[in-house]
Amino acid sequence: MTTPDNSPSPSSLEHLLVSLKHLAASGDKRLPPVDQWNPTDCGEAGFEILACGTWKHEGTRITRESLVRLFASILRKDEDGETYLVTPAEKIRVAVEDAPFVAIRADRHGEGEAQTILFTTNVGDVVTADAAHPLRVAVDPDTGEPRPYVLVRGRLEARILRAPFYELVEWAERRDGKLGVWSGGVWWQLGAP
Repeated sequence: MTTPDNSPSPSSLEHLLVSLKHLAASGDKRLPPVDQWNPTDCGEAGFEILACGTWKHEGTRITRESLVRLFASILRKDEDGETYLVTPAEKIRVAVEDAPFVAIRADRHGEGEAQTILFTTNVGDVVTADAAHPLRVAVDPDTGEPRPYVLVRGRLEARILRAPFYELVEWAERRDGKLGVWSGGVWWQLGAP
């Protein structure tokens, strides 16, 4: 239920928090099947994710890491390009400044074509760069600097921070005059195409 200004009523936010409480109490460590849930769009509730990975609600930083991880577990980006917190009964829009997650660490296993690179995000996701979790590098239009990303799940990406990106560059090799890394059996170009 939404108010005339298309923001969720207090009961919608309360319902979201109750749903999260039940999710946390279940003890199930698997991610909820948010891609299978199709609730009604309930508007906005003042949630935003900054480019640095900080979560805010109505302008105030959410400091409880466990709450941020719980919210992150029910995050979904839809075909409309919008990002939502989703439960079976609620769908609340989240403003995302860049990517919803930040890759804070990269770990390499093996070398050359057999190499795999695992990324750890600020919310505890660990993904291997592979065909299902591609790497991409965009260029910041203002600075001209590379902005690397890895797909975490669904349409949700993590922006790779500078330190892990420098590690990728250190592990990189040249192929057809272009710099890139192997991971998951795929060669990923590190510069803009």
